[in-house]
Amino acid sequence: MDAVPVPLAVAGGVGAAAYLNAKYHILHDLTAGGLSSVSLGSLYYIWNQLRKKRLLTFQVLQDQALKHRPDQLFLIFEGRQWTYSEFYRDVVKVGNWLLKELQVKRGEAVALNGPNSAEYLMLWFAIDGLGAVTAFINYNLTGEGLLHCIKISSARYMIYDADVSSAVDPVKEDLKKSGFTPIAYTPSFIASLNDFTPLPEERQFSMRPEEPRGLIYTSGTTGLPKAVCLNTGRELMVGRTTSQLLRLKPSDRFYTCMPLYHGAAHGLCVTPSIHAGCTIVLGRKFSHKTFWPEVRASNANIIQYVGELCRYLLNAPPSPLDKVHNVKMAWGNGMRPDVWEEFRNRFGIPVIHELYAATDGAGATFNENHGDFTKFCIGKRGVIWKLTKGKNEVIVKADPDTGEVIRDKNGFAIRCGIDEPGQVVHRLDPKNPGALVSAYFGNEGATTKRRIRDVFEKGDLWFCSGDMMRQDKEGRVYFVDRLGDTFRWHSENVSTNEVSDVLGRFHQIAEANVYGVQVPRADGRCGCAAIVMIDGITEDNFDFEGLAKHAIDSLPRYAVPIFLRVTPALEYTGTLKLQKVKARSEGIDPEKVAPSGDHLYWLPPHGTKYIPFGEADYAELTAGRVRL
Repeated sequence: MDAVPVPLAVAGGVGAAAYLNAKYHILHDLTAGGLSSVSLGSLYYIWNQLRKKRLLTFQVLQDQALKHRPDQLFLIFEGRQWTYSEFYRDVVKVGNWLLKELQVKRGEAVALNGPNSAEYLMLWFAIDGLGAVTAFINYNLTGEGLLHCIKISSARYMIYDADVSSAVDPVKEDLKKSGFTPIAYTPSFIASLNDFTPLPEERQFSMRPEEPRGLIYTSGTTGLPKAVCLNTGRELMVGRTTSQLLRLKPSDRFYTCMPLYHGAAHGLCVTPSIHAGCTIVLGRKFSHKTFWPEVRASNANIIQYVGELCRYLLNAPPSPLDKVHNVKMAWGNGMRPDVWEEFRNRFGIPVIHELYAATDGAGATFNENHGDFTKFCIGKRGVIWKLTKGKNEVIVKADPDTGEVIRDKNGFAIRCGIDEPGQVVHRLDPKNPGALVSAYFGNEGATTKRRIRDVFEKGDLWFCSGDMMRQDKEGRVYFVDRLGDTFRWHSENVSTNEVSDVLGRFHQIAEANVYGVQVPRADGRCGCAAIVMIDGITEDNFDFEGLAKHAIDSLPRYAVPIFLRVTPALEYTGTLKLQKVKARSEGIDPEKVAPSGDHLYWLPPHGTKYIPFGEADYAELTAGRVRL
């Protein structure tokens, strides 16, 4: 047999390697999944930091400020700038105020409540630098929800931005009566602090990986927010791993306007940027009017998104400046298929890096998308992933309404086939179930509720993600929907039980059934409440304006139901559970609802009263002339 020329042999070998890599996602598994070099490198980093007894993100910031890159730009916020050394000095002075005036102790929780700002970041890392625990309060909360979050944190202090006083003032006296001290801060107050004494090192050293580092709140099916305990090791691991995964460099400028109280901005932007020593460009909140001007002015080259954000940007009128920016990557989650390519093409962003993860979940998936093959998906599963992780993360059949895992005749879960949607479950160690998944702080019942036993064999223990996914024959993974009684609207989880409880307290409502409905040209699901009026009350004398005020005063705005469905009776299952499938499927389409005899109402944008919702209104939504 004749010898093959060397160039042809090399070319053939390269071609074969490329084919195998494309078919089995080998390179992807080695960098973002399976036996990931990024994860292994981060594990070594954590081990090394543990050996040095330096596990705080504050200490990473400290090293950047005092050793590695003191003059590197750290933060840009509303025209102001700080280098790493300048910002670190401000963190130290805030820490001295907390230490000497408030006598914050190592390990105690301090509640922090406010919109994005430089001062918020200073307070966060000052609390961290004292070895205390930050309870990140959702600043949209008011009333019972806010009180609940403060109480379960066991914090002595709630330090809040004066800008959210309108939400805090109604419960301030209740907080004081319960032993909590609310303290307002302003930029001028933070600027007036001037004690730059180094913070005591004994507050920072010898932290254990399992010690709490922060409380991040999420809405569940119990009706009130639950606090996810983010431990020290996980925060450091997520920050380091994300920095490596995104290949962040000191020259990068990373823009986010996601709320800092949420895990997305927290662990997927701020802490990775500190590990990389790059620049954070912070927006106070999302607005399509300020988003691109802030991105352009800062010369940011990475932007963080959630799906709704991208849709809002697309809904804005086209501009000659749409591609006048330096952005090379959009990083985030929830990019919907009908937005994905339009967003990329209109704004000229070559890379969409989609991820799936949850603060209270286990595992994560990543899709650094450059072209057609992986668009719309949240990750890929290759041969190495299957060998190393395939037995520990499985998609199983589940009831789409109740979320319960469906079992076979032997009582075990049923694996989903190719392209079959199901719930993702993760294997836990029965002897140490908390090693993989963060617990709900002070809520053991909610923690154990997410666990399920005897899934594939007697005695095994698994974590239920609550999310429906599917995997195609090419190994691409797609997000399908959220299970259970929680829906996402404006990037927030909304608990149907919580909203139902609030509506049920209105004096003219006998029963309420809340569910999420799809809305034309909008991501996620918005709230709809089927209500039954008390005897003697009809639509003619029902106080629709009073109900709107009651809901707005009692709930975060994103949780206020936009739609009402007035019905004579609610439907229940045979086990006396509220039936939502039919109403959810009919949604807010007047044509589908009309045969039932029920009537639809809605709270228009900026409205203060529920008014009738008809076919003309539905047409306006469908055409995009009205946006929620």
